[in-house]
Amino acid sequence: MARPKKCKRICSIPDIGKFVPDNGETQAKAITMTLEEYQCIRLIDYKDASQEECAISMNVARTTVTAMYDSARKKLAKCLVEGNILYIEGGNYVVCDKSAECAGSKPCCERNHG
Repeated sequence: MARPKKCKRICSIPDIGKFVPDNGETQAKAITMTLEEYQCIRLIDYKDASQEECAISMNVARTTVTAMYDSARKKLAKCLVEGNILYIEGGNYVVCDKSAECAGSKPCCERNHG
């Protein structure tokens, strides 16, 4: 029997869920990045969190973060190099409710829960 998948905690759904290259190409290939992969990129590359801090924030193992982060970076690279459309959607996640459990983690979702 397969082990059940654990929901990963993300801070929020991004306001922008689709990026399209501005090259006039109408038949560009589409690549989908899950919301968990996006969260890894946001925390590690944008918020300067370590993979360990990212794992704590997302309530998963560091090895899980490493795998998601590698996958997300490959998808971003393909989009940039090949001019693909990027969708950010789907995955197996729960949106953080900004509870006390999250409030103590570094980096906390957005640092301000108000």
